[in-house]
Amino acid sequence: MKIEGFGNLSPDIINQNKKNNPVSGFADTFANLVQEVNQNQQASTSAVQDFVSGKGIELHEVMIAGEKAKTSLELLMEIRNKTIDMYKELTRMPL
Repeated sequence: MKIEGFGNLSPDIINQNKKNNPVSGFADTFANLVQEVNQNQQASTSAVQDFVSGKGIELHEVMIAGEKAKTSLELLMEIRNKTIDMYKELTRMPL
């Protein structure tokens, strides 16, 4: 039995991904990330309110929503910090 390589499959997969997910700019990506963080924060707030009002949500679900919101916000802040550092380094480079 002859085993063939995967090299001939790669271009098809790459071309398919390019068609489905066009590359967007950094601003669009960052805006989407900010929107996701906002949604996570709102979901966390809603989970806390539902728990306090007794709408049948469990404590572990509230904790998971809170940690998800916290982690996504921390990721956003780190990306912002790295972006600012990158900009500062670029402005220091001689032309």
